[in-house]
Amino acid sequence: MHKRTRVRFAPSPTGPLHIGGVRTALYNYLYAKQNGGDFILRIEDTDFQRFVPGAEEYIIEALSWCGINPDEGVENGKIAVLPSKKHPHAPYRQSGRKDIYRKYAEQLIESGFAYFAFDTPQELERLRSEAEAKGGTFTYNYEIREGMNNSLKMCKEDIKKLISTGDHWVVRFKIPENRIVYMNDMIRGDIEVNSSTLDDKVLWKAADQLPTYHLANIVDDHLMEITDVIRGEEWLPSLPLHYLLYEAFGWQDSRPSFAHLSLLLKPDGKGKLSKRDGDRLGFPVFPLEWRGSQGEISKGYREEGYYPEAFVNLLAFLGWNPGSEKEIFSLKELTEVFSLERVVKSGAKFNPDKAKWYNQEYLRMKETEELAREFLPVLESRGVSKPFEYVVQVVALIKERAYFVNDFWELSDYLFTAPQNYDQSVMAKFRNSETPALMQKISDFISGLEPFDVTQLHDKLQDLIKENEWKTGVVMNTIRLAIVGASKGPGIAEIVVLLGKEECKSRIEKFLKAE
Repeated sequence: MHKRTRVRFAPSPTGPLHIGGVRTALYNYLYAKQNGGDFILRIEDTDFQRFVPGAEEYIIEALSWCGINPDEGVENGKIAVLPSKKHPHAPYRQSGRKDIYRKYAEQLIESGFAYFAFDTPQELERLRSEAEAKGGTFTYNYEIREGMNNSLKMCKEDIKKLISTGDHWVVRFKIPENRIVYMNDMIRGDIEVNSSTLDDKVLWKAADQLPTYHLANIVDDHLMEITDVIRGEEWLPSLPLHYLLYEAFGWQDSRPSFAHLSLLLKPDGKGKLSKRDGDRLGFPVFPLEWRGSQGEISKGYREEGYYPEAFVNLLAFLGWNPGSEKEIFSLKELTEVFSLERVVKSGAKFNPDKAKWYNQEYLRMKETEELAREFLPVLESRGVSKPFEYVVQVVALIKERAYFVNDFWELSDYLFTAPQNYDQSVMAKFRNSETPALMQKISDFISGLEPFDVTQLHDKLQDLIKENEWKTGVVMNTIRLAIVGASKGPGIAEIVVLLGKEECKSRIEKFLKAE
């Protein structure tokens, strides 16, 4: 019988969720939905030293903003901690499952796949320093473990005594010597690793009574019946250990399939994308704004004005393509076309300009009235009050040139308030002794024009320019300077008709008095 597809996104609450993490969540979600399965959110918080308050809530809110809603793990915006029909595997926070893991660590010891290690942190640090002094690296593996302070050559009484008298001991996995581990990755294909290149990883620590990632990850994936693990490339070196752990537990038949996603790279392709790159180049690397412990603020895509649909579309294409020229996909459409077979093995360069392009495309697809409603709070914050119908007309005129609703004010401020200053470089070029007479004729022309519409104004203005043998460039730039204050904006006819006769007359009079 075919198992129901179950995938999980298991971030650690050690800070804000990087966009690489959101992409991992998205690919898990798409894979689950395409296969009619479940997407589970699990919080891996066993590393208390790196725990950051608020990070778990941030993860949940970020996924919700993106529309990546878990089938299990989240109840009313919080991680589920009690089992229920919808959340049968709760708690979904690993710290709430700590009592589960020790018995599995002891099971591995009893079956000979793991051992107690009593080496102190000071002893291990000394060995590392000695190895570094010789130009090498200390590795706790098959070559040295027999000579270390562990249970491999101890009697039961000594082991029991050491366990009862201290808490610095750990449980280590006993990596088999010189064995080829055969693995498969759904993106990278077949992989082989010699076990002798691996070290005996710590699985459980007495000091905090908690497992390490490796043990907790395997146990939870097994108990939660995860069928497919889709995670970042940084976990690929751990895959041999995880294969060996499934084998040691006798869970080979229920071992999930694995897929390791490539890194998100800096815009120049040289190295992993980091917050520092975003700070340096002026773009966010987090989905939502994050305030650090010292009060420092990191930009978020939501607060920068990106639509969640645009952000999700952008993420989907960072390492995947549909095999066609189409670039705009809704989340529903993505679930229909997504496949791990089209996920690239190499790193994906992040392009900030492409991110803005996606948002512009989604902005253009929105109804003008909806964009106008989004623009209203910006106007209110600037003390501007205009009829909604007028705001709609303004947005219709300028929306094609905007990337974000936040751009609307800069693109249209002159349509709400008369210019207080004039671009001096344009003034120097077009204002001269003939300007007052010219602009007076233009003012009279605008005041007397009937019908007063864009087509009529455009055509009749051209006739007026020809009759007076004016230079078109001089006339048009001078009108724009008087009404807008700078060389920006759409066509003059559109601006003049929208502002109306009286406002244009008033602005021309003000311009003629300006120095």
